[in-house]
Amino acid sequence: MRAERAAAEARSLSRQLDLPAVLECKRQGLMERDFKTISRSGIAEALAKVQHYRYLNQAEEAESICRDILAADPENQMALRQLGLAITDQFTGGSSDHFNEAHSCFEKLTNAYERAYYLGIVNERRAKAQLRAGHRSHTLRASFESALQFYEEAEKIRPQGNDDALLRWNRCLRLMQSIPELVGESESFEADDAPPILRD
Repeated sequence: MRAERAAAEARSLSRQLDLPAVLECKRQGLMERDFKTISRSGIAEALAKVQHYRYLNQAEEAESICRDILAADPENQMALRQLGLAITDQFTGGSSDHFNEAHSCFEKLTNAYERAYYLGIVNERRAKAQLRAGHRSHTLRASFESALQFYEEAEKIRPQGNDDALLRWNRCLRLMQSIPELVGESESFEADDAPPILRD
């Protein structure tokens, strides 16, 4: 029974990963190593490194450090926010984008304003990545509309003097207005409507 389960797990793993690379890692003993846990007293310095790597456009480095911080302190709000941002920094508009993971990071934020604002950010960045990748206008509209909805929610509960959600709303709207296909679509289009029918 145990051997059958191990064989099933191996087959599943080989479908998910490049099997020759996995076998090479196993041969070299890399699969048997564990991640090291950072100390809680080192979290502030690690967060500073996250900012540094994001400024250098090295999102993968920032993401890795955020994961280390969250392993030591799973509820760390700054690490959750920075992990979500580091993931969105890597969006290409393709199916490999980790939209759901970034979305989940922002959903875990305990501050209602920050949660709504950053859920707007993840949708806006998805829309921009889709735009760069050449996605059709109905896909762009769905992402932009989701971003606008979250920014509107954030606007209602924003701290006094904080107009970030309004600035993001305006940027999304200007960007949408600059895309001829979006301007030409009906104003009544909803995100869950069927895509337009293409004709030869």
